[in-house]
Amino acid sequence: MFLLGLLRGHCSRWLGVLLLAGLGVQLPTAAAPAPDSTLLVVGDSLSAEYGLQRGKGWVALLEAQLAEQRAAPKVVNASISGDTTSGGRSRLPAALAQHKPSLVVIELGANDALRGLPLSMTEANLREMTRAARATGARVLLLGMQLPPNYGKTYGEEFAALYARVAKDEGAALVPFFLKGVADGPDPLKLFQADRIHPNESAQPLMLGNVWPVLRPLLAK
Repeated sequence: MFLLGLLRGHCSRWLGVLLLAGLGVQLPTAAAPAPDSTLLVVGDSLSAEYGLQRGKGWVALLEAQLAEQRAAPKVVNASISGDTTSGGRSRLPAALAQHKPSLVVIELGANDALRGLPLSMTEANLREMTRAARATGARVLLLGMQLPPNYGKTYGEEFAALYARVAKDEGAALVPFFLKGVADGPDPLKLFQADRIHPNESAQPLMLGNVWPVLRPLLAK
């Protein structure tokens, strides 16, 4: 993924580390969601447990956290390594029809940047996915990404801004930077696998910690 460029770039130019959840720290308890609800995650390798032991990724950690709640939602992880927003857009309608989720988490866009796809295409795909999910009555949470400095300031700012724009226009919740505290730390190599591309097991609680404060209120609705 494009994170290889981040690890070779100048990490000091990123925003300071904000760890919303430390390793081993118990996350706050959410209000019990409605019975028989489903939470659908549509993402790429960051959510598909690439290179990790099954059950160690952030989605699995979320499922375990929610299992402690009464009437916990069913978690469906429909993430595919290497997927783009175009791929997610094409398969989302079938996933919505099959699982009938009450909440959809969309974690896509990094591979669009890696392939140099037009930002307008990425934005259009995310916008359409959000609309399709909301049309079924589901709430939507977008997990935003940011690019390393070597992509250029203008391109990076425009890439980050498209997530905020889609969330605002389409009424979705937003995590501005899914990998905050992971990719922008003082020594990010400690939180990545040997390929220097994919976050390792130690990074997964931090990723969940970035998602949880925004996700938690949505579960109570």
